[in-house]
Amino acid sequence: MSRPQPTRRNAIRLAGAIAVAAAATPVLPAAGASATGTGGGRSVSANRIQHLLADLTLDEKISLLHGHTDPDSLGQAGYIPGVPRLGIPAIRLTDGPAGVRVTAHATALPAPILLAAAFSPELARAYGKVIGHEGRALGQDVLLSPMVNLIRTPYAGRNFETFSEDPLLSGDLVAAEIEGIQGEHMIATVKHFALNNQEHERNTIDVHAAEQTKQEMELRPFAAAIAAGSGAVMGSYNRVDGTFACENKSLLTDVLREQWGFDGWVMTDWYAAHSTAQAIAAGLDMEMPDDKYFGPALKKAVQDGTVAERLVDRAAGRILAVLDRFGLLDGSIPARPKRDAAAGAETAHKIAVAGATLLRNERHTLPLAGPAARSLAVIGPTGELPFVSGGGSAHVIPDRADSPLDVLKKRARTVTYALGDDIFGKAIPRTALSPAADLDHTGAAAIPAGKPFSYEGRLTVASDDEWTFVIQFSGAAADRPKVRLDGKELFPQAPGFGEYFSGGVVSTTPDGLSVRRTAVKVSAGSHALRITADGGKEGQQFRLTRITSDTQAADVAEAVAAARKAATAVVFAYEDATEGKDRTTIALPGNQDALIRAVTRANPNTIVVLNTSSAVAMPWLRDTAAVLQMYYPGQEGARATADVLYGDANPGGRLTQSYPASDDVHATAGDARRYPGVDGVEEYSEGIHLGYRWFDKMGRRPLFPFGYGLSYTSFAYSRLRVEAAADGGLEVSFTVRNTGRRAGADVPQVYVGPSPELRLDQAVRSLAGYRRVELEPGRSERVTVRISASTLSSWSEKKHGWVLGTGRREVWVGASARDLRLHGRAEVGRRD
Repeated sequence: MSRPQPTRRNAIRLAGAIAVAAAATPVLPAAGASATGTGGGRSVSANRIQHLLADLTLDEKISLLHGHTDPDSLGQAGYIPGVPRLGIPAIRLTDGPAGVRVTAHATALPAPILLAAAFSPELARAYGKVIGHEGRALGQDVLLSPMVNLIRTPYAGRNFETFSEDPLLSGDLVAAEIEGIQGEHMIATVKHFALNNQEHERNTIDVHAAEQTKQEMELRPFAAAIAAGSGAVMGSYNRVDGTFACENKSLLTDVLREQWGFDGWVMTDWYAAHSTAQAIAAGLDMEMPDDKYFGPALKKAVQDGTVAERLVDRAAGRILAVLDRFGLLDGSIPARPKRDAAAGAETAHKIAVAGATLLRNERHTLPLAGPAARSLAVIGPTGELPFVSGGGSAHVIPDRADSPLDVLKKRARTVTYALGDDIFGKAIPRTALSPAADLDHTGAAAIPAGKPFSYEGRLTVASDDEWTFVIQFSGAAADRPKVRLDGKELFPQAPGFGEYFSGGVVSTTPDGLSVRRTAVKVSAGSHALRITADGGKEGQQFRLTRITSDTQAADVAEAVAAARKAATAVVFAYEDATEGKDRTTIALPGNQDALIRAVTRANPNTIVVLNTSSAVAMPWLRDTAAVLQMYYPGQEGARATADVLYGDANPGGRLTQSYPASDDVHATAGDARRYPGVDGVEEYSEGIHLGYRWFDKMGRRPLFPFGYGLSYTSFAYSRLRVEAAADGGLEVSFTVRNTGRRAGADVPQVYVGPSPELRLDQAVRSLAGYRRVELEPGRSERVTVRISASTLSSWSEKKHGWVLGTGRREVWVGASARDLRLHGRAEVGRRD
């Protein structure tokens, strides 16, 4: 398949389009004409589409507009049956932000946030290529990915599924990933359109944002996805300015169709439809995964004249046009390929290494060498359990997933392991229960099918404490045992998707049981405890465990002892995020902060490896020797982590989000109206000052700035030259030299200051370009970064369009948003 046409892509540049580039594209070309769809690589036959629409019955057209039950499900997210009599094939839609999510093995790629840390559109294209290839190999046609919503708050539960707090970087990466996906003949679906930047109350929250804020920040990466030819767009759950996104004409027609010229189809997020007539008139084409609004209700609306049949034709025509562009209507699409697991694994490993982000490295602790490399204490639950991916729709069944502990045992002469922070809990002693009982009903002790289990007694607690109760169970979440302490249910059913979407490694035991936790303050004395389980149709396994202050202290003591005996302590710290819920703090969960403090006191040569979804606080930072951020590294994560620790690979990642030092200092802190919202309304009152832009505006210092990352070598920048370009942009040239003794990758970043001639809100400086450069020791490269006129433009609410930021513009080149090493300026000319 061909890549997007250069003329269109330049018109709607990756950082966001200048409005003059976006003429409305008709739903269908005139009879006899053809339209080339970018990203699909072939022409759409308007005649074919119009003839199909004429031959389809109303029922058949409507059947294309909503999800159905797949009679031969592969465990994918959605299914459209097609119309076999007219050669319209069935299509299957699968989740896939980090790999293909079906009930079969697939390559579990690193989380998109780790991909983004590589600052490499080339790797994003390779990432998309793996998913697109495997998606088709596994019987899928439409990928419900990539996600491109900006990282607005560090608490958002799906930050690991997206790319960045910066719209230009996000736009570059999403465009490249879509090219990779669709280059394999799979239809990409960019999501979630739009302003879906949190999971808290995501189904109902009403987001209010100024026009400039929307256009310059959240919408710019979506514009890049459309320019790259994304075949589909997924509407988000939330409201935008009072109207649900999936029936919001301003978004679905005014912006998506008329401003950007989108010619694909729009589907809902799952169960995100709220109306029939309003939604289809606004521009929604497909309801997923069922037919509540776009099934019988739509047929009735057409028959009674509430909805014009031409709107059904419009929606069906858009879907058919994309299928035609990908060769699905005339059978010209290539045969489904075979999976190449080895190639997928190699790409997964390459990306995990490229995105590995070194945040601290005192006294050249890393890479490990000499005695420090030979004697290790591996500490933390995710040091033993492979942390592959986050939860929810990002979960993939990997081909393999090695334990970091097992991989490091092959590297070091002596390796000891300590749990450090318990995530599954320890058995409640029989002596604490009256009548005495064993609450582990797994294996041979499982509850038989059809034979209900019940325990009713007293639990004796020795002293006032906070206990974390952990229920581990087989079967569906809704069928888990009911546990009541003093009459209160400890594990109530969560609303909405709260039960369906659980986290990654922390929410499944090594023996395959699902896990739920709850923290409860308990007082010394006797408490009523009641447990019931019905056994279900196939029997049920469960165990009830607990984590207490005493068990935590014992785990930390074990870790301290191991750290003291080793030359190097490697603490694996985790944070398990998932779709459907936000974090409540940037602090590490559980007892991990106390664990790391204790281990660093016992062994100052302590390395912390972070497997977290987003920014985390590090109150122990100054006491560590090194900190390596690996996010959710995919199935090859253990190997990639070891390669970086031992210097087989140089960490090449840079932060794509600012790391605040605490919960109190970041763009959405301190004002509940900004996050999580008040009375169901959330205000993006930070405007365009998100992430590093907010830190610059407020003069505050982040823990780590956007773009930050260390290397095992060093780089110098020199000979800056900034010139005005004929197209209204800038051309920035400079030299990068590897001044160290090892080969490595650097990511010099170009930032531009505000226009002195625009009377609009502008950032102190914003990312305008970057380049990933890989150099051998002593070698240098002359780098040229071209900054487009659209990147130098701001959105005028008065003109409802983009205006070029003319005048003298300051330019900086640096290693992060705060490490600015070169400075220049150039005149940006006016445009007639």
